[in-house]
Amino acid sequence: MQILCLGLSYHTAPVDLRERLHYSPRSLQAALARFGCGRHDGHPDDLVELAILSTCNRLELYAVSHAAQFEGLIEFISETTDVPSAAFTPHLYQYQAAEAVQHLLRVAAGLDSMILGEPQILGQVTDAYEVARGQGATGPVLSALLRSAIHSGKRARTETAIARNPVSASSIAAQLATEAVGDLTASQVVIVGAGEMAELAVEALRHRDAQHITVVNRTLDRAAPLAERWNATALTFEQLFDALAQADIVITSTGAPHIVVKPELVQAAIATRPERPLIFVDIAVPRDVDPLVGQIPNVQYYNIDDLALRLNGSLAERQQEVPQVEAIVAEETLNFIAYLHNLDILPVISDLRAKADAIRRAEIEKTFRHLAHLDEADRKRIEVLTESLVNKLLHDPTLRLKAEAGNGHAAEYAAAVRHLFGLSHSSYDYP
Repeated sequence: MQILCLGLSYHTAPVDLRERLHYSPRSLQAALARFGCGRHDGHPDDLVELAILSTCNRLELYAVSHAAQFEGLIEFISETTDVPSAAFTPHLYQYQAAEAVQHLLRVAAGLDSMILGEPQILGQVTDAYEVARGQGATGPVLSALLRSAIHSGKRARTETAIARNPVSASSIAAQLATEAVGDLTASQVVIVGAGEMAELAVEALRHRDAQHITVVNRTLDRAAPLAERWNATALTFEQLFDALAQADIVITSTGAPHIVVKPELVQAAIATRPERPLIFVDIAVPRDVDPLVGQIPNVQYYNIDDLALRLNGSLAERQQEVPQVEAIVAEETLNFIAYLHNLDILPVISDLRAKADAIRRAEIEKTFRHLAHLDEADRKRIEVLTESLVNKLLHDPTLRLKAEAGNGHAAEYAAAVRHLFGLSHSSYDYP
């Protein structure tokens, strides 16, 4: 078996491609459920396990496969997103085996994030694990790998200062807004969306002395609690035009799968206040704001890729922690590889012991037929004696098999033991 990672990120793909390949919570569940059903029906691409990490800045598929072939994963992405593979294949990266393990652990630790050490990615990896497990798409290997990644991410945050003075796309959006208008005290700020990113944006804006904040959401019941916590105003999408007509800054972060703010709406809002500039900062993927609004006079438009150049001063401090975090990742990668090697050899040891015990039981049964005069106590003594002989005979081979597995020789030793002792192959070994 091989562990594979196929992905693209802000390093390799622009936001307009990433948003086309983004899985909403519902489409993610559907894709993984489809995989789970296909796996039990004998998936043609030899994929055994699958987990999908889909965020604003990356799409990564982690798989366990019978062969180190990525074609099945590429086809899976295309089929479940309706995006032709030719559109995204040039932007993909591929890792397998230890490189795939290390990459995921670096991602969970925040080392591969657009914003170094950003805290959201660990929760996103955790969510990816929970969704894949809930849809029956993971098995023993990916479950262990994702748990290892989560553990590594937690270690990075507790044992180093990589997450000290944390920043997020929301806080950088607020910083950008501050740079654009200077003083937020008198500015009218509109937040479109009421999720976690919206809350982080409101918090960051309040810390920058923003006084007039309006939260616009599809439903009032989601907008109202956020507005109440931060002494803001809550509106619904039906009132979005009125909010834009009054706004100086608009930060959008909905989970909508389509454009929410269209050029016609912005053009109409600007017409009511032609002398006042309007700034859009769109941190959603898929994007909430049509990029064409940036062509409207007196309108400035930024998307999430524009925020990468706006990191704050705490970045230098976090960069000093990178070597220590890399050391944690390296240690946890080795631990996981050692676990995999033991996982490779454990079925062989189990099968060997099972065969030895079956032989022992068969021979005892024949012996007892010729020693019918033995009482129950004597029979028990013979049972214990034969069990002890089998355990002692297999003790040293068991230890040596585990040691060789830890040295990376699991495959050849597993094959040799199965051949020498006539053991059948397990249907779910990981050689």
